[in-house]
Amino acid sequence: MKEMSDIFEYLNTTFEEGLSYNEAETGQSWVLVSAPTIKEVCKFLRDDEELRFNYLMCLSGVHYPKENELEAVYHLHSTIHGHTLVLKVRVPEEEPHVPSVESIWKTANWHEREAYDLVGIHFEGHPDLRRILTPQDWEGHPLRKDYEQQESYRGVTTGI
Repeated sequence: MKEMSDIFEYLNTTFEEGLSYNEAETGQSWVLVSAPTIKEVCKFLRDDEELRFNYLMCLSGVHYPKENELEAVYHLHSTIHGHTLVLKVRVPEEEPHVPSVESIWKTANWHEREAYDLVGIHFEGHPDLRRILTPQDWEGHPLRKDYEQQESYRGVTTGI
């Protein structure tokens, strides 16, 4: 089992740019990955014999309105080696595009759809990127901090 800092150093020997390690004072440390390289990095993490991150435990979306950014957070685990890793990708609100990792881990299918539906991250190359929790004609993304709830939906009051 490798520590996250060791995994980052190992990644740095393979990828010359697009990665930065972020040591957490509390909680879990993480690796920031640039959007254009996320798919390549994830494929490497899954296939490399020393890492074998064969399980995407969770993928979620986060909104940072002060920075005008959205973030995709990937929680990975190796059932073979027992180590875990957190990856993050930040993109501007105006261009919230991140390559899909659904072809790497099938569990990403519904995770990416949820992050699209609730936060508005567009996962490029996803085979079926449509809403999963709200109706297809729903307006906006309910977990964004600037979300304004509709007063009604199809004649039904949505507020409390």
